[in-house]
Amino acid sequence: MFISVPDIINITRNLVRLASTEDSGGGFILRLFAFLAVFVTLYGLLHFYAFIKIRGAFDLSRGVRIPLACLLLFMVFSPVIVRVLERFGLETSAWVLAHMGYIWMGVLFLFVCTSFLIDLYHLSCTAGAWLLGRNLDRWFLTSRSAFLIAAAASTLAAIYGGFEAANIRTEQITIRSPKIPKELGRFRIVQISDLHLGQIVGEERLEKILTKVREARPDILVSTGDLLDAQTDNISKVADMIRAVSTPYGKFAVTGNHEFYAGLERSLAFMEDAGFNVLRGDIKDIRGVILVAGVDDEAANRFGLPRTKSEAQLLSHLSADRFVLLLKHRPLLDRMSDRHFDLQLSGHTHGGQIFPFTLLIKMLYPVDAGLLKLQDGAFLYVSRGSGTWGPPIRFLNPPEITVIDLVHEKNEG
Repeated sequence: MFISVPDIINITRNLVRLASTEDSGGGFILRLFAFLAVFVTLYGLLHFYAFIKIRGAFDLSRGVRIPLACLLLFMVFSPVIVRVLERFGLETSAWVLAHMGYIWMGVLFLFVCTSFLIDLYHLSCTAGAWLLGRNLDRWFLTSRSAFLIAAAASTLAAIYGGFEAANIRTEQITIRSPKIPKELGRFRIVQISDLHLGQIVGEERLEKILTKVREARPDILVSTGDLLDAQTDNISKVADMIRAVSTPYGKFAVTGNHEFYAGLERSLAFMEDAGFNVLRGDIKDIRGVILVAGVDDEAANRFGLPRTKSEAQLLSHLSADRFVLLLKHRPLLDRMSDRHFDLQLSGHTHGGQIFPFTLLIKMLYPVDAGLLKLQDGAFLYVSRGSGTWGPPIRFLNPPEITVIDLVHEKNEG
């Protein structure tokens, strides 16, 4: 066993103590339980759908159905159990369950999507039979065939996605502006985003990412949020690895939603230990070349911690002659400030991470990944992310570091 009886007793005592503690975050505990209720409900429905498909494919006895239902119920709660194990220092148990639970999460998502497509196919056949007045039974798959096809497809996609998640790519773009000094030649920014350092993305994956960063020889390195996953214990070595990366003009970071989930004070301490200058409604002048501004993620509001400054307050007084780089976790455009920056770097979307989740992300944000030129001549770039959240799988959405070269361009106006 990974967890002893004394461990279970200790966890129970600490959970009772945590629940009885006065909530100084203005309803944080209530919001936490509301989030967990929504997550467990939605994730539970995916498991119930999978259970129905398994039961339909195989003639399971009661002695098999009950243990299977219990196992699936355990997997529903596994992400929550991982956080509890982390919280109380049971690192080995947390690591094992995190890998089991999150790989399962990715396979389940792919299985449900594939099965749903098969269901749509069957529905189309039923509609066609009714419209044509013909018997189309031979076009239908048996329940077992449909299950096996979905299981095989989702497993193969997950295996491929595991390899894709482990192979970081370098995306390179060039931004031309008359605000960049001509004598400078080129100013290089390297962006990392959404690493989610923790149980899944550890030292080995981080080293691959940092190797790409060093090869790019950045003038500055920026992190656009979610550097951490949800736990900051026992990861001091990865902070040392990031701090060792040489950047002539420094490292800059902003908070993402997961910095608040992990605990803001501990997250800020980690980022500073990693060598980042954390911008929370701040602006830094990079040796007269560019201005770098950064704002907190909007998750601060949900934790009862109002963001230090709005974008409009931060940017509106800046000179129009200076190139302004805005670091912001979510790729949302503030119409009050979008004429006061030249380039916004964001992340958060993961590009959908696992197709077809990409299709939903495209509906939520102006761009899910890549470069968008705005009407006023400014740019928004959204990173697909350098790591993974949850499943260590990226299906048709490879991870990236982004190399942005700022070069001088003559102002034709």
